[in-house]
Amino acid sequence: MNAPQPPESTLLLARALMARRSVTPEDGGCQGLLAERLRALGFSTEALRSGNTDNLWARRGIGRPLVCFAGHTDVVPTGPLDQWHSDPFVPEERDGLLFGRGAADMKSSLAAFVTAMEAFLAVHPEPRGSLAVLLTSDEEGPATDGTVKVVEQLRARGEAMDFCVVGEPTSVAALGDTIKNGRRGSLSGALTVRGVQGHIAYPNLARNPIHGALPALAELAAVTWDEGNEYFQPTSFQCSNIHAGTGAGNVIPGDLRVDFNFRFSPCSTVESLKAGVHGILDRHGLDYGLQWSLSGMPFLTPRGRLVAALTDSIRAETGLAPELSTSGGTSDGRFIATHCPEVVEFGPVNASIHKLNEHIRVADVAALSRIYRGVLERLLA
Repeated sequence: MNAPQPPESTLLLARALMARRSVTPEDGGCQGLLAERLRALGFSTEALRSGNTDNLWARRGIGRPLVCFAGHTDVVPTGPLDQWHSDPFVPEERDGLLFGRGAADMKSSLAAFVTAMEAFLAVHPEPRGSLAVLLTSDEEGPATDGTVKVVEQLRARGEAMDFCVVGEPTSVAALGDTIKNGRRGSLSGALTVRGVQGHIAYPNLARNPIHGALPALAELAAVTWDEGNEYFQPTSFQCSNIHAGTGAGNVIPGDLRVDFNFRFSPCSTVESLKAGVHGILDRHGLDYGLQWSLSGMPFLTPRGRLVAALTDSIRAETGLAPELSTSGGTSDGRFIATHCPEVVEFGPVNASIHKLNEHIRVADVAALSRIYRGVLERLLA
């Protein structure tokens, strides 16, 4: 095997991935490009398509521990093209920054995965364990046919992971300042409060669901659901949408619809949150219907071998001591954590993700590859 890849190889691969239009759930050929690079390293690759989603599982070796890099090839839509300073699918470097959709979320991470393994295997062709890559094209969408399906297949055939690094953009101000070692759970509710429609001038002949629901909603918003712990913020209740009325100014509406969400810590359970909501709604005497949707359970990887390896690698590359955090939204880490005992997320600065003119520092692209390689050195060399 040849010498390790030069630093610009990660940038070139990142640009090649960014040039592929892979708006969720489209992959745009990204996984094929990465699979080709991985096969050249001795990986076996499996295309595991589910529904309209492309998934890739690639593995090299059969020994333990198995270190997996995981991520997604899909990106969010661009938004108004006339508000981008350059074509979002034509990567452009300006003032030390690389612009384009997916620059930070997360095609630079995918490129860094591959070049980190290329450099590592050039020095350690027979590592002490195995390597794997898990990719999906639906992380930015409903996330029902992607990573969760691959994990189900791995579990069914008894193929275990030991460590997993998800390449989500976790850094806040500088590359390496934050590692996500867990995420909160997400529980949503679709509430309908039923009233009686009528003329606004004759409230005695109607029942206004807005008036009935407001005190209950105020109480729900004021509840301290838990205090959190050393790793997790307290559980948060937030209303996202409220709708009632016909559009006419003289009609009492017949019902009120409210969408709300809990981002919850392990200090609360799904059952306790549901019971608390129903208790408040019942106490206020509301006539209501409530549909629940659980999109993810909380997970946590405490300080251990993976956190230590990533922390030490970041410190060696950047001089920073990263903060461990469980803040932010959900990620595919929630699915992998059901099958892998140690899961962390680490990637570029996330200030521009999902925004117009998404970008990453050019210098961070190669640095990210060196950090991922450092993790492999500490776990498999």
